Order: sequence, then structure tokens, then C-alpha cells
Amino acid sequence: MAAGIRDKVAVIGMGCSKFGERWDCGPEELMVEAYLEAMADAGIEPTQLDAAWFSTHIDEIGTGKGGTPLSIALRLPNIAVTRVENFCASGSEAFRGAVYAVAAGAADIAIAVGVEKLKDTGYGGLPTGNMGTYIPQTAPNGSAPGNFAQLASAYRAKHTVSREDLKRAIAHVSVKSHANGSKNPKAHLRNVVTEEQVMAAPMIAEPLGLFDCCGVSDGAAAAIVTTPEIARALGKKDLVYVKALQLSVSNGMESQHNSWDGSYFHTARIAAKKAYLEAGIERPRDQISMIEVHDCFSVTELVTMEDLFISPEGQGWKDVMNGFYDADGQVPCQIDGGLKCFGHPIGASGLRMLYEMYLQLQGRAGDRQLSNPSLGLTHNLGGAPASNVCSVAIIGL
Repeated sequence: MAAGIRDKVAVIGMGCSKFGERWDCGPEELMVEAYLEAMADAGIEPTQLDAAWFSTHIDEIGTGKGGTPLSIALRLPNIAVTRVENFCASGSEAFRGAVYAVAAGAADIAIAVGVEKLKDTGYGGLPTGNMGTYIPQTAPNGSAPGNFAQLASAYRAKHTVSREDLKRAIAHVSVKSHANGSKNPKAHLRNVVTEEQVMAAPMIAEPLGLFDCCGVSDGAAAAIVTTPEIARALGKKDLVYVKALQLSVSNGMESQHNSWDGSYFHTARIAAKKAYLEAGIERPRDQISMIEVHDCFSVTELVTMEDLFISPEGQGWKDVMNGFYDADGQVPCQIDGGLKCFGHPIGASGLRMLYEMYLQLQGRAGDRQLSNPSLGLTHNLGGAPASNVCSVAIIGL
């Protein structure tokens, strides 16, 4: 592969708004909230920013197209602003653009900001966007819970897992995430739940119940990146480096060929392999300190453990039940509560995941702080199991 970007870029500042039903503000205020925290964290002035990348998915709802919504809201000094959108991986795409600009020498300091304001639509779930002619022709009756419920059914059938065992495993995923999220003041949902509550919750799409689905929320997050040399010149110590950034996009194989059995994410396996190669990681189960994955549904998190080659194929549900991914487990997952507790403001989620990894690496995660983490991985998925975009990012000391 190409030389990659390992250790060529450092994260010097990050910010994250409070996620939730933010009736008190619009997307502009959410962006400002994340931006001001990131700038104060980095200790720089707006005039030091060379370029910005801005992610929002459903731009028609309250935010607007192009780069001007970000530039105007933040009063940026007339620098280049590039708006990006790649389904639910939009936040990771903005981070990738900023990082690549610095690695290429096109910018000394760049910022990535992601935002989504979904609650003002008055709609209970994700708003319906205009997807052109492709989606109505190929998946006219699809729904997010239904699509991921099919993933659960395929996984259970392939690996001969009983319905009861899989249901309890995905319930444990939700219980674990809520326990973690209860310690996070920026999370949308901070309620602790029991396995019995999750198991008895109303069914949304068999086997996914109410507590197996992430919510809809408003939020924003931001990251500021530069070269290690500039970071040290700014007085930064104990730098957090970008180790790998990889993106894999479905090419139609999953939805149009029976070589895919529906039990895993094809793109996640490709992105993970490339990210480990770029970061020089040979034993992810032993070397990765912590992970944030795209737990839009609890079964997505479980299956992703195998797609990231941390759990052996077909054994992820056992690792979940054994507490391997709990806060006190070997590889804590969703230590901040994940999408399950933050909700999923689409343009912001990828950057929110990185925010938690960054805080943990700097020892600033408060009550959630893990013991001496060195490598954090984020997995950001957009679309459905049969057609998606998958980003894997690794940052570390």
C-alpha cells in the first residue's frame, strides 16, 4: 500500500457539544459549542487555521449546503471550507480530509467539524432524505431496524447461535453501554438499565427491542490537527498521533451477489485490515487498548467485534457475554456510552468517537478514565449491511 500517514499528523485540540434534544439552539450554536472547546484545547487563534472540513448529512434540514454555514457560524477568517457527506461516516470523512491536508503539506493547521440537528424535524426517527432514484428502485421497503435485524438473523443462522443466547448477548451490549454512558455528562441518555429491562422491552424488529436501538439526537464535535513539529512548537507534549485512517465503500457485491451471506460487514473487514497494516498492528486483540464502534444497533456492535478481528469469527457473542468489552474488560468498547447513549446526529458521530479516544489517551476522561491506554480505534459505518461506507481510524501515543 501507499506509505500512509502513520505519525505524520497530531491531534492538538478537540471539542464536543452536549448531545441530546437541544431545543435551546440551532446547528450554529452546536458548532460554536464544539469549536470553542477545541480551540481552547488547542490554544490557538482563528487566524492560525489554514483550512476546514465540515460534515453534515441531511443538509436541507436547518443547516444548509456548502461551506458557508460553518464559516459564518464560526466567523472563520475566509479560509477554505470543504463540506463533505458520506452517510453516517460523514464525521470521519471530515477528519480524514483535515488529516490528509496536513499530511500532504497543503495546510499547517486544519479543523474538522461535524454537526446534525435532527430533533427539530418533529419526526421520531431519521428524516427521509432525497436519495435520488437508486434507493426507491432497489430497497423501497427498507428500514434501519429491519435491515440490521436481518444482520442478526443471518449471524445467528451462520454460527448456530440460539435465539436466547444472541438476544442476551445483544442485551449485554446495551446494558454495558448504558452503564458507561451514565458517567458521561455530555451523553443524551444517562440511565442505567438492567438485562431484564432490555429483554422485556417492546420489539422493534425481531430480535431488536427498544433498548437495542440508538436514538436520534442533536450534536456537534470538532478536531484540530497539525504536524508533530508544529504541535511541539506550540508547546504540546505527550502528543496524540493519527496512526491510520482507512475508508472502504460497498461496490454492490453484498446486495447483488450471493457470495455475501448477510452475517458480517464486508467493508469493515477491508478497512480494518488496511488500518492495521498502516498502523503496524499485527495482533489487534492484544494491541488495541479501547474501541468506539458504530453501535446504531446492539447487534451491529457485536458483529463488528469480529469484523475488526478482535473476536474470532462466530465467537464475538461469547466475548460480549464474558465481559471482554466491558469497562473493566480487556478491550473496553463504548467507554463513553456510544451511539446507544449519545444518539446519532449523523455528521457529528465519527468525530464524537474520536473525541472520547483523545480524552482517554490524554488521561482526561474523568470517571470513565481507563488505565494507561495507548491505542484507540474508531469504527464509523454509514448505510445498511448490504450497502455501506465504513471508516476505521486509529489514534495513539
